Amino acid sequence: MNRIESAFKNGKAFIAFLTGGDPSLEKTEEFIFELERAGASLIELGIPFSDPIAEGEVIQAASVRALNAGTTVHGIFELVKRVRKKSKIPLAFLTYLNPVYYYGYDKFFAKCAEVGVDGIIIPDLPFEEQGELKAEAEKYGITLISLIAPTSSERVERIAKESKGFLYIVSSMGVTGVRSEITTDIEAIVKSIRAVSKTPAAVGFGISTPEQAAHFAEIADGVIVGSAIVRIIEKYGKDAGKEVYEYVRAMVSGL
Repeated sequence: MNRIESAFKNGKAFIAFLTGGDPSLEKTEEFIFELERAGASLIELGIPFSDPIAEGEVIQAASVRALNAGTTVHGIFELVKRVRKKSKIPLAFLTYLNPVYYYGYDKFFAKCAEVGVDGIIIPDLPFEEQGELKAEAEKYGITLISLIAPTSSERVERIAKESKGFLYIVSSMGVTGVRSEITTDIEAIVKSIRAVSKTPAAVGFGISTPEQAAHFAEIADGVIVGSAIVRIIEKYGKDAGKEVYEYVRAMVSGL
């Protein structure tokens, strides 16, 4: 069993997102351990990028803060290396294709394997184009995690059949960000997935309250929370560790 699979072995998974380098790499390392202590099952670590087209204003601003602080892809890799000296929590990069392409596919995934990254999510890489780097990811044992959106319709089963790690169900049209109401028929999407695949499915985009987390955990195998955590870091900066822990602890108990 790899680390991503282990995230779903003890009931519903709580997946937390952090932007690497916001407000600093040292603080991101601290926040990762706070998330783990609070009960997070898996952590998505965002590689800051200048044009994060799937992100709302909260995570966009976090990327700007991280880049202004001097965060680089190399620095993120070094951060993971330090984390792996103390923790085995599943880690998946969330990044855009450009940084991976620029780094070099083979070199990038070799480095992921070296430092202990388990998977990768690339929002601007369509499922049909995954072949561009799939071989390199598989060569080094890095799980390429697919997204399913409300508009995927007839593609859902095709994506699910070839999925690995977990499926990221995008709850709403648009970009990331806290939402007071999510109206997509997530239950129908999960039913389509279950018909063809045993890959766990987690719901993200917009979840921010224990009530929302509990609702979607009843339907799917886990929930993903990003903007709400990043907003806490934006508010408290380098002192956000305690607040992040308390928020995630409450969310996890909601599952």
